[in-house]
Amino acid sequence: MKRLAVSVTALLAIVFAFTTAGASAGSKMDAVIDELLGTPYKYGGTTTKGFDCSGFTAYVFAKFGIELPHNSASMAKKGVEVAKEDLREGDLVFFNTSGNGISHVGIYVGDGKFAHASTSKGVVITALSDKYYAKRYVTARRILSDSAYEKIAVEQPAVQEQAEKAAGAAEGTEA
Repeated sequence: MKRLAVSVTALLAIVFAFTTAGASAGSKMDAVIDELLGTPYKYGGTTTKGFDCSGFTAYVFAKFGIELPHNSASMAKKGVEVAKEDLREGDLVFFNTSGNGISHVGIYVGDGKFAHASTSKGVVITALSDKYYAKRYVTARRILSDSAYEKIAVEQPAVQEQAEKAAGAAEGTEA
């Protein structure tokens, strides 16, 4: 019975680590975005003193040597279009918040959420299903090549190692 409990605990530790981490948790992009959460909104802002939506997005991508224009409508012409159901971490998501076409951009972070600079809250993570944004969603674009995605937006081995250590520790408790 104790052996079964230890096995179940180990299995849960592995499953929990991989399902809660997601592909972006522990990634280089995730680390950059996490550092910027809470940065205030500033119209035309492109620095950590304040960002607008395209300034935030361009700043994050510039950290990885990827240059993007400082305009959401111009960003929407970059990369390749991707269906909402095929989004992966690092894809850009676009919204019509002004009533005049694409006027807002964010970075998809996984689990149905995106990071962006909100005019009222600064840099935050919001669900795509949020009533305001769901009604205004326009399209998404994939900027990262598959190799860049692997280097920037996929979790780093440290997260995987932690899950393996947790499983090993749980197995080590059996006696």
